[in-house]
Amino acid sequence: MSLSEEKAIVIVGAGICGLATALALHRKGVSSRVVERSESLRAAGAAIGIFANGWRVLDELGVGQELRSKAVLLQAVRDGSPRGETVSLMCLKRSDLINALANNLPPDTIRFGCQTVALNLDPQTSHPILHLHDGTVIKAEVVIGCDGINSVVADWLGLKTSSQFSLCAVRGLTNYPNGHGFSKEFVRIRRNNTTLGRIPIDEKLVHWFVGRLWTPQDSRLSKEHKLIRDSAVESIKDDFPADVEMIRNSDLASLTLLRLKYRAPWEILLGNFSKGTVTVAGDAMHVMGPFIGQGGSAGLEDAVVLARCFAKEMGGNGSSKPEEQGMMTIQAKRVGKAFDQYVKERRFRILRLSTQSYLTGLLVQASLPVMKLIILMLLLLLFPNSFGHTRHDCGRL
Repeated sequence: MSLSEEKAIVIVGAGICGLATALALHRKGVSSRVVERSESLRAAGAAIGIFANGWRVLDELGVGQELRSKAVLLQAVRDGSPRGETVSLMCLKRSDLINALANNLPPDTIRFGCQTVALNLDPQTSHPILHLHDGTVIKAEVVIGCDGINSVVADWLGLKTSSQFSLCAVRGLTNYPNGHGFSKEFVRIRRNNTTLGRIPIDEKLVHWFVGRLWTPQDSRLSKEHKLIRDSAVESIKDDFPADVEMIRNSDLASLTLLRLKYRAPWEILLGNFSKGTVTVAGDAMHVMGPFIGQGGSAGLEDAVVLARCFAKEMGGNGSSKPEEQGMMTIQAKRVGKAFDQYVKERRFRILRLSTQSYLTGLLVQASLPVMKLIILMLLLLLFPNSFGHTRHDCGRL
């Protein structure tokens, strides 16, 4: 890259939300540049469960049909009980989702090896300027931060650093060459402070996760795949002995160990998610624990709503060519109005998701019976249908 570049719309981060946002804008005839710190597409987390609301978005983006062929439709979610709750859920390898989004973007949309380290405003134009690790300066007219938990863009907006649960999650994939024989269900069982989940992706591949209390040693374990596997086996061998072999035979390269983080509900309610021509989406906006399985789908919803609001305000309707649209002079006030509408549409939705996930996380990590009872009563009062969030429709692109 040159020492200084000028781009109209820059999206920071080529994760699920960043790529979905670029694709949603592209579908509306608006071009963008995605800058990604990694040298290639990244798919940390092994797999992702997507409920009906997420599949609606994938259909709007034009990749739903392609991705349905890579997973099986699960019949129920079963939380340790004989009868499960019927929901529409499919689990995908994250790499399949990432590749599908990236492959539907115009060539050269993504620039790899571009780590954003700072953001400021041009004193003359008030347009955002991105500073990269290699010294490159990108003068943008619009910046959308999809750069995850440790977001440079969120920091610039003044959003507080995400908080941490006293929990961590180990996730991985296990392949059964002759078929796993598991039912087409998402099984999730909690015993004491340990949770085991198992989700079939297809007839041979299974995604699993272990949730447990975080320990100081986990910072060291998270850097070694074999140590991650051994710690997961150790944490479940007494409560879930039948599943030890599933974890022991996992694909080492797929394993991750992460401390669970969140943005508190009151921060979602009061947070400043846009300023001028800068905004955030995905985890940079509303990182939440994985307890209700909506983190990824919420980011997909963000992408559709953001692109719709932007195109409506700026006049993009998919009829103009991307390269022509990208050369248009962007009017800051109209962009700001579009981002204000985007934040307004998304705030209540992500507030409900974040609150439900936050309370569920507190319930999992709570040790006192009285505290568990109070949290459970709040969940029943606020979210009588624990899977009601899966029926949300964020609207057409």
